[in-house]
Amino acid sequence: QVQLVESGGGLAQAGGSLGLSCAASGFIYSINSMGWYRQAPGKQRELVAAIASGGTTNYADSVKGRFTISRDNAKNTVSLQMNNLKPEDSAVYYCNADIYQRSWQGSMPYWGEGTLVTVSS
Repeated sequence: QVQLVESGGGLAQAGGSLGLSCAASGFIYSINSMGWYRQAPGKQRELVAAIASGGTTNYADSVKGRFTISRDNAKNTVSLQMNNLKPEDSAVYYCNADIYQRSWQGSMPYWGEGTLVTVSS
């Protein structure tokens, strides 16, 4: 069994900062990519940022230059530092990890339960 537990989030004013963290635990052989997605009311879930095991990052255009994703492979954690927040960043943020539970099996995506980020104008 694998669990992704998120922490952080909450309320911030426009122009402020928030940090999100996510820890993967359980039966894990290795983790490929880790990332953050978000879903605002009435909208589809979208990729915010992702980071490969080697450190290559990918950001949505809307957050480039404002958000920074990082990971600690030894601790199976991924973090998202969000600066210069905008009201349109308000959403439920979900942690995602592509996890191998056995070396001879393919990886599977796992999701956290989500954490709410609200940015007031």
